[in-house]
Amino acid sequence: MTARAPRAGDAAAIGQVALIGLFVTALATAQLTASKLLMFGLPFELPLAGGALVLPGAALAYALTFFASDCYAELYGRRAATVMVNVGFAMNFVVLLLVWSTIAAPALPDQPIDPSTFATVLGASTNIVLGSLLAYVVSQNWDVLVFHRIREYTDGEKLWLRNIGSTATSQFLDTVIFVSVAFSLAPAVLGTGGSTPTNVILSLIVGQYVFKLLVALVDTPFVYAVVALVDRFGDGAATADPATR
Repeated sequence: MTARAPRAGDAAAIGQVALIGLFVTALATAQLTASKLLMFGLPFELPLAGGALVLPGAALAYALTFFASDCYAELYGRRAATVMVNVGFAMNFVVLLLVWSTIAAPALPDQPIDPSTFATVLGASTNIVLGSLLAYVVSQNWDVLVFHRIREYTDGEKLWLRNIGSTATSQFLDTVIFVSVAFSLAPAVLGTGGSTPTNVILSLIVGQYVFKLLVALVDTPFVYAVVALVDRFGDGAATADPATR
């Protein structure tokens, strides 16, 4: 029996599954790495941030979700991208439920990794979870909205503009909401954890946003490459109905 040759629609479907897979993988990774704070030294001083970028370990993984959603929105349309974003929001709770249920489950005595260490590393605090989820649902939906508004205004041209414009504005919202809720509002309202000084909060906002903006600039050629690759091998099968864009 001879193997069936791949069809254009197969390539488009593979691209769709790959982008959804990248989006969900990066999203889950971001949830699991959010509690570690990173610091990168700079050869110059930034306003408020000083000579270093301070950001959560989730920053790179989360930046990949915007890359995936922009590629997906360009190839499959606004409605499909909105569905992916909001299903991804629901999947956040699945990840948290699985992690927390594993932490709560009885542990084998005398194992190599102490259960308390496991809980500390993987069990994100309530403040981090609230900030992350609120920032996600606002910024990702804003990203899809702005991406397609720019697409409409430019008649489908200037992919670089809608990629950078949508990501730059949505990442700003994401950064401000996450840092403000996780490190200031939630601790003050819920009384869980200590409130972070204002100067540190401002430093976190500046550091994270600069990093995310750099990622948005760097990933633009890759957005072009992914869109061109899927369109080429999909023979246009990935192109969404204009009415949905």
